[in-house]
Amino acid sequence: MTQPAAETGSKSLTGIFSTSVKILIPLPGPFSRDPFQTLLSFHIQFRVARYTSPVALFKIVLLAIVQGLTELLPVSSSAHVVVAEKLMGLDPSAPQMTLLLVMLHTGTMFAVIVFFWNTWKQAFFSSRAAFRSFAVQAVWATLLTGVVGEALKMLIEKTYFRGAPKAQIELLFSHLGLIAPALAAAGVLILISGLFGRRRPGPPAVAPHDDSGAGLNLRQSGWMGLVQGLALPFRGFSRSGSTISVGILTGVGKETAERFSFALAVILTPAVDGLELMRLLKAAHAATVAGSPVNLDASLAASFLGAVFSFLAGLAALKWLSSWLESGHWHRFGIYCLVASAGVFYLHARGF
Repeated sequence: MTQPAAETGSKSLTGIFSTSVKILIPLPGPFSRDPFQTLLSFHIQFRVARYTSPVALFKIVLLAIVQGLTELLPVSSSAHVVVAEKLMGLDPSAPQMTLLLVMLHTGTMFAVIVFFWNTWKQAFFSSRAAFRSFAVQAVWATLLTGVVGEALKMLIEKTYFRGAPKAQIELLFSHLGLIAPALAAAGVLILISGLFGRRRPGPPAVAPHDDSGAGLNLRQSGWMGLVQGLALPFRGFSRSGSTISVGILTGVGKETAERFSFALAVILTPAVDGLELMRLLKAAHAATVAGSPVNLDASLAASFLGAVFSFLAGLAALKWLSSWLESGHWHRFGIYCLVASAGVFYLHARGF
């Protein structure tokens, strides 16, 4: 049952609505003599925030669908969500909306895990050597991602935001003037890798000195980690598009680059979520000290609800979107990014 309710004590929240969901799960085996008579009941209370321009349930579902439909395509799902927020009159740089955006990625990442799990088991967990090779490459690539991402953050804060009090890199999220060129850069990179992949003769190259069957080496995984770091602060510079493209350009087979790219994303998402949660907690504390407390329960619940819907949308979309990545039309995604970049430039010129 959904009921409107008044919310006080926050200038950024105008109200809430709550939904109670009861889930019954049978417990088998040692938990009960009769598993069909023992039920585990969960009562989940969703308190979904509404902002100055109210975020109704259908808006959260819409953002989740946009995320779920664009996550596997190398077209920057985060850029699409940010643009959708802009068109709905929301503020992507607000802490609550930033948390929602990250949680939408989290929901879709769980869909990715479900979808790719069997492939990952065969490629990365088939033997001790395969797992060891994957673990070393994943740690190496993630380390380079962190170094590049943090260096970019410091550089941008000391240049683009010079003089601003406590400059936050999250402010970049709301700038369509930065999203548009990032989309264009990703499009050019995808086009180049697509042409390179089509002209390369014979089967996809397998990395030398790699006896695990994973199909790439430390040099190649390192390049993928470096370019992933470039995607961290810039919405529009597709993480999957850039990492897969760099993999192809360094001689990795497209399917190998795809599965390693999304494995890196699953590794990276919890760390990003943790940083966003810490940022939200600090903002909430500062707002409380200033006398305008932030409703954390509403913010977290809204983000969780969005993650659930993005998970469902991702599962539905992955069945046919994944085939686009494997159909030999990789360069078409680059064309789309260039067209989308022009569209974002137009919206920016119109004042969005």
